[in-house]
Amino acid sequence: MAADGGGAVRLGKAEERKERVVHARFSASELTAIEQAAGAAGLTVSAFMRSLTLEGAGVRPFLTDDDRAVFEMLISDMRAIGVNLNQLARAVNGSGRLVEAKLAAELVDVQRLAAAIVLELRSLAGRGARRRRGVV
Repeated sequence: MAADGGGAVRLGKAEERKERVVHARFSASELTAIEQAAGAAGLTVSAFMRSLTLEGAGVRPFLTDDDRAVFEMLISDMRAIGVNLNQLARAVNGSGRLVEAKLAAELVDVQRLAAAIVLELRSLAGRGARRRRGVV
């Protein structure tokens, strides 16, 4: 892992040998909780702690395949919002005026999609936090 000139951090490749060690002390009950959470996430304790540390440093998110699938759906929803807004812009540019009923209907669609996306992002964030705590 190395920093570039812009302050971003470049991660090592997954298969790259991990040669550096960072020591941390945990109580027996803390280590048990960490082991359980790592197991629930399908990771070794080392990979789990590395993922949490990198996420905490803002380097890499802690996401499962399910989380990534949700993000793909959210991206699709965001595209739909963009399409709706583009349709409104074309209507205004083409005619020079807005049809109020069409505008209201399009804005309701945009608001619904945006609200659904916000709810799903909140849920996703909560699932990630619960997963890290070992509460699934």
